[in-house]
Amino acid sequence: MRDTTHLPSPAHEPADDTRVLRALSVLEQLASAGQPSSLSQLSSRLQIPKATLMRLIESLEARGYVTHMPDSRGADRAIALGPRAAQLALTTLANSTFTRACRSLLRTLVESLGETCNLTVLDGDTVLYVERVETSEPLRLHMQPGTRVPLHCTASGKLFLSQMSSAERALVIRRLPLKSMTYRTLTDIDLLEAELDRLAMRGIGVDNEEFVRGMVAVAVPVRNVEDGRVLAALAVHSPTARSSLEDLLKAVPKLKEIAVRIGPLLQPAAAATVAATK
Repeated sequence: MRDTTHLPSPAHEPADDTRVLRALSVLEQLASAGQPSSLSQLSSRLQIPKATLMRLIESLEARGYVTHMPDSRGADRAIALGPRAAQLALTTLANSTFTRACRSLLRTLVESLGETCNLTVLDGDTVLYVERVETSEPLRLHMQPGTRVPLHCTASGKLFLSQMSSAERALVIRRLPLKSMTYRTLTDIDLLEAELDRLAMRGIGVDNEEFVRGMVAVAVPVRNVEDGRVLAALAVHSPTARSSLEDLLKAVPKLKEIAVRIGPLLQPAAAATVAATK
């Protein structure tokens, strides 16, 4: 008689390929949600039993693909994509036609505006640089793709915050370390929310020397062509020695034009690779 003592029970344990697909489903769901999710929410959306899902989350967390974040009560209950998921997405993008096409559009924008332009995405509670083309000017702020910067004091970060629902934004802001980076950084929650309301109406993000003293920036959204969801931010920044914030605001129409052209490049990868860095 065949010894089945050490064989997994198909009625209770998924096959290896099913485990892999479930892990990918978890990552895709977290990516498309664009914000941390609870175990109950993931279980309901993915139709995976909580006990099974918890073991899967623990395994993914041990490998850096997901992480736990504080919820509104300060408990580490919310589940979000981890740094290894973001790095996987960046590596995938670096070897894709997306990178070449995106860099070509960014280069066109840099040639037109004369300043550094970059593409960023929301990565947990930070902004992640995905692609970037530098100006040829000697005075510039050098930031490599893969760099993370704060939400509350950068043009892209403030754009992402301004496009959130009021409830989601309030939750995110209250768990952010509102560190003062310069004398212009908004660290008062009420003042920051008022600024974000103004930016939401304008559909842009601005950094008026709030992240780095002597540097200003403007960002516009790159949207999903199907549902208008914000997938990324396209930004230009400059030292104040060359351009004022008002000067950069004049570039908004050109930024929006290029953002519309970048949007389709993120399809259909938005739900898997690029959006996985959100």
